[in-house]
Amino acid sequence: MNFKKRILYAIFILLLLYVANIFISTGFFRTIENNFKGEILKEINLPGAEDITISNIDSFAIVSSTKRNRFPNTKQEIGGLYFIDLKNSGYKPIHLTKNFNKPFAPHGISIYKKDSTYTVAVINHTKEGEFIEIFQLINQELKHQKTLKNELIFSPNDIVLLNENSFYFTNDHKYKDGIQRLAEDYLGLAISDVVYFDGKNYTQAADGIAYANGINYDKKRNLLFVASPRKFLIKVYQKNKDNSLTFIEDIYCKTGVDNIEFDAENNLWVGAHPDLMHFASYAKGDKETSPSEIIKINYRGKSDYSIKQIYMEDGSKMSASTVAATFNTLIFTGNVMDDTFLILKKPTN
Repeated sequence: MNFKKRILYAIFILLLLYVANIFISTGFFRTIENNFKGEILKEINLPGAEDITISNIDSFAIVSSTKRNRFPNTKQEIGGLYFIDLKNSGYKPIHLTKNFNKPFAPHGISIYKKDSTYTVAVINHTKEGEFIEIFQLINQELKHQKTLKNELIFSPNDIVLLNENSFYFTNDHKYKDGIQRLAEDYLGLAISDVVYFDGKNYTQAADGIAYANGINYDKKRNLLFVASPRKFLIKVYQKNKDNSLTFIEDIYCKTGVDNIEFDAENNLWVGAHPDLMHFASYAKGDKETSPSEIIKINYRGKSDYSIKQIYMEDGSKMSASTVAATFNTLIFTGNVMDDTFLILKKPTN
């Protein structure tokens, strides 16, 4: 074999390995087997319930809802925040933002209680730009407080409040479009980040993340958890006194992890996409359904954790699960684009 043929052969092998890596690293070859030992308790008619967070203290849920057709959106999306009283088994959503007269396509959400008032922070994607909206919730009345805009709010995905003024949020991409954006998605480049806001200033708190997505803070253990679905990882950080972050370890989850919620025992509950290639086709409108998965992570400390699959199905019941928020024996699990979301009853063991 002459030199030119050897070069062409080497390029072919590299290309083959590159393509194989994309398929393997996105879960393309994973077997999707329906598995849930609990029951589907109720379907709630609310489109694109991408994020759900629950107050176990006051027994209510806040749902972020937007009727998405496909990604990227080509029209101005009009969505809303909804309140669900968990003391009432009817679980009827109450529209909190019907009088919010601004373009509103809510994504990640977070709540923080001080005295009798909740601060609600929301990622807002609009044609005019990317924003973070801050609301105040008293009982079932939501009042808009302010809109935050900054060059570091670039491609925001999820947010977690530390108090009524400060928070962390994730940017899931570094590039908006073009070949660089494709490289992020398909090569899994670890170049997205976490940003901290102290009430006045924005600073990058962590970087080197492949598609930084869901984020949540465990106050009891002073740990921040960040989902990296493109690498199938939950990244664990120690929050320092100055609010900088020290990386501890990666939890390999074998699935495209999305939003992160805690239960009463501080276990992590995560909605996930087991096949990211399938999900990408579904999000573009090329497939009618996409598989869903829920995992529970018992994190006891560095290198000491266990992962349990709670729910998996092929998308016929619900496509593209994004969140699993628990309340007593219930799991509220949202999704990207379905017209409904599910309330599940946990398995008994």
